[in-house]
Amino acid sequence: MPMQEAVHNQLLDSVPDGVFTVDTEWRVTFFNRAAEQITGIPRREALGRPCCEVFRASICESACALKQALTTRRTVANKVVYIVNALGERIPISISTAPLKDANGKIIGGVESFRDLRLVNELRKEAEQQDSFSDIIGRSAAMRQLFDLLPAVAESDSTVLLEGSSGTGKELFARALHELSGRKSKRFVAINCGALPDTLLESELFGYKAGAFTNARKDKPGRFALAEGGTMLLDEIGDISPAMQTRLLRVLQERVYEPLGGVEPVRCNVRVIAATNKSLGALVKEGRFREDLYYRVHVVRIELPSLRERREDIPLLIDHFVTRFNRLRGRDVAGLSDGALARLMEYDFPGNVRELENIIEHAFVLCRRGLIETAHLPPPLRDGESGVASRLPAGLTLKAMEKLLLRDALRRTQGNRAAAARELGIDVSTLFRKIKAFGLKASPRGKAK
Repeated sequence: MPMQEAVHNQLLDSVPDGVFTVDTEWRVTFFNRAAEQITGIPRREALGRPCCEVFRASICESACALKQALTTRRTVANKVVYIVNALGERIPISISTAPLKDANGKIIGGVESFRDLRLVNELRKEAEQQDSFSDIIGRSAAMRQLFDLLPAVAESDSTVLLEGSSGTGKELFARALHELSGRKSKRFVAINCGALPDTLLESELFGYKAGAFTNARKDKPGRFALAEGGTMLLDEIGDISPAMQTRLLRVLQERVYEPLGGVEPVRCNVRVIAATNKSLGALVKEGRFREDLYYRVHVVRIELPSLRERREDIPLLIDHFVTRFNRLRGRDVAGLSDGALARLMEYDFPGNVRELENIIEHAFVLCRRGLIETAHLPPPLRDGESGVASRLPAGLTLKAMEKLLLRDALRRTQGNRAAAARELGIDVSTLFRKIKAFGLKASPRGKAK
């Protein structure tokens, strides 16, 4: 063996990634030490054999990456596949391939490097356990404060009000409170109060007796009866009518209700969690929500942060959704490219976590393997229409654009200058200086002027 080739092989033996080469007949011509360790196949057994016999990978028959590299004369990078090792274990690996050429540019074979993703997956699972709480994902300061609060709130039997924008995960938090409570052995029952008219909502909540109305041939238990001993989530409670508010008030005050057509009150032992994407306090001031009911459901109030208020959680949520859709769809998507991730990091997410999940699901329709690119995102994100930038009029000077961005950040944070500075990625003192320079004022209601 020539000295140069020996040195070359020693170098390849020292790298932590598996590396092997094949000739034009797909027979293995080189197999480094890391390849032996990952596959469990000794080098002497791999050399000379067809690579598909050595690796038994998920793409060998239908979508061989080496064949793709040799056919297109282009490299294939970071493709996630599965191989079967000598013990019959299915191992996830990330592969990169390229054609091998001689001095005249003629293809004489191919080279493939691969990385064992088992350790990466184990570390990811550990990270997810550290950065999640009862299926709720988050590592931001706002989420960690909620994680610390939830066990104490769950132990009590008090009524809880969850306030947060649509898509922030109010039902997930309600379920977490139920699972952490002493009622976890009983049912968790959820109902969207805003989706039903009063007559249907009343029968759904309280049930009815046979003969209460036409076609009511037998008794039907309501959601309160189904949740007996457990927890009831009244979602979108801010949308119910004054009449229904009165009935709910009696349930919360006296712990009794009457089914439709019934004459005897029924006692109930149900913990109530109310959720809304509106400000109940504002509805009370407008006369649209009973003040006494407001205080009944407002015993413990938890405000859920929007996704734009916890942008540091976006990569963590993306990893969670990519892993989930890979499992559901049988895909090998490795994650997001730097460009696609940057586009999502700057987006405002009016639909919050639910919108992010839908964006990743949309990307899975267009991307079957490898990395999700910007071209796989929904058109508004693909075209660069993200956050406040998509609403900026054409022809703005840099100074005018900076002023508009400052005003938008102050508006979103309701005049909280420290929060606005965090969003903009600048020091609070810098923000104060710019506010003064532009003559901006943050009113108590958060409207920058």
